[in-house]
Amino acid sequence: MYLLGYDIGSSSVKASLIDAVSGQCISSAFNPKSEAGIIAVRQGWAEQDPEDWWRYLKQSTAEVLAQSRIDTNDIKAIGISYQMHGLVCVDKHKQVLRPSIIWCDSRAVPYGEKAFEELGSERCLSHLLNSPGNFTASKLAWVKENEPEVFEQIDKIMLPGDYIAMRLSGDVCTTVSGLSEAMLWDFKENKLANFLLDYYGIPTLFIPSILPTFSEQGRVSKAVARELGISAGIPITYRAGDQPNNALSLNVFNPGEIASTAGTSGVVYGVNGEVNYDPKSRVNTFAHVNHTDTQNRLGVLLCINGTGILNSWIKRNIAPEGITYPAMNEMAARITIGSEGICMLPFGNGAERMLQNKETGCSVHGINFNTHSKAHIFRAAQEGIVFSFAYGMEIMQQMGMTMHTIHAGHANMFLSPIFRDTLAGVSGASIELYNTDGAIGAARGAGIGAGIYKSTDEAFEKLERIAVVEPDERLKPQYEEAYQRWKSFLQHTL
Repeated sequence: MYLLGYDIGSSSVKASLIDAVSGQCISSAFNPKSEAGIIAVRQGWAEQDPEDWWRYLKQSTAEVLAQSRIDTNDIKAIGISYQMHGLVCVDKHKQVLRPSIIWCDSRAVPYGEKAFEELGSERCLSHLLNSPGNFTASKLAWVKENEPEVFEQIDKIMLPGDYIAMRLSGDVCTTVSGLSEAMLWDFKENKLANFLLDYYGIPTLFIPSILPTFSEQGRVSKAVARELGISAGIPITYRAGDQPNNALSLNVFNPGEIASTAGTSGVVYGVNGEVNYDPKSRVNTFAHVNHTDTQNRLGVLLCINGTGILNSWIKRNIAPEGITYPAMNEMAARITIGSEGICMLPFGNGAERMLQNKETGCSVHGINFNTHSKAHIFRAAQEGIVFSFAYGMEIMQQMGMTMHTIHAGHANMFLSPIFRDTLAGVSGASIELYNTDGAIGAARGAGIGAGIYKSTDEAFEKLERIAVVEPDERLKPQYEEAYQRWKSFLQHTL
């Protein structure tokens, strides 16, 4: 008995197949093999063609099936994780009307800011728990004003995961968790955020039907089964945005538990049991995967757009040709904490919510042409990313959240000893690393949604912890000094 999970990212689409009994991943694959392209017609814009996601999903599915050689009749459920805050528009024939405006696109910032001002901060924050900001609803408002010919043809709007579920099954639906990340869920009224829809002039008919996060949300159609080489009728029983799903994959469900990821973007995600929000909407609150009418489980999300994308940019443009990330880490490790005075602000991937939607760009401070080298740049980049995490975590702590332990997958930036040690050193938190990822988490979520697992404890009892990184108290003053220097440059930039 197997469970199939998909993770629809902006860099790639990954598929993972797990044995439902042992909990072990038996095969996985991702496509494309190099980072997926992003369409950027103008500065601050970021789009992707949903058809590309589907093509990558097909390629990854084919590889997983070829590796595992299982009987596809034994796949009992499918789960979907997806890049958050994207906008997909389809017509009445379920055809995509324009490329998806994805999470790091900042064109909708003025629309969200205007709505926040005109509707009132108290109303938005008490109902949405956030400013309308640069989220899906505001992106649709941009389409309405700038592409009226597209807007007039819309039958339904979807998040990326909703689109993939529609392609698999033909059914169009969404979840409360998904609507909350789109700024379309009213937590105070516990219903669709009609006041924001009315303000933007968005018909409620655009919103798909709403189903629980863990539930049957459609079944694989016969045509798609032939296209993918799997069995028809497999139920889709779970979907969630990548950060709630990352928390699920790390067994983070309850208040006080923290998950983190550091791929293209970086995230610290903590579960809160009380309805709360940041007055400046610098960190955001969404419905977690196990949020219900009777049990508040809210995910407080700190997102840094410029994380792994900064490290990869440096590898492509500054590092020696052909160097590997481990080799870059080795060079950076020869440099002392604080990068001998270099500070890097990693905000070069669009507007940052933590900075109140300002688009400051990436900047490097303190370079001395006589003493600094590529290795200093390598270390300063990783430290700058960590320090941006620490800056946002201070905001989360002001909301009453505690951060004693951070759960993370052993992947992306968390593969770097410098990144891990710096994060532990600055935050004072232990870092627990697990052998999991978003696609594996989505597969386990599917097992919960299908009733194969009777509880989250049963679903995650085989989760493998690889290592624990403890903060080194002896180095705390050095990390703190470097962080304070970094903050002074940030404040000057702002």
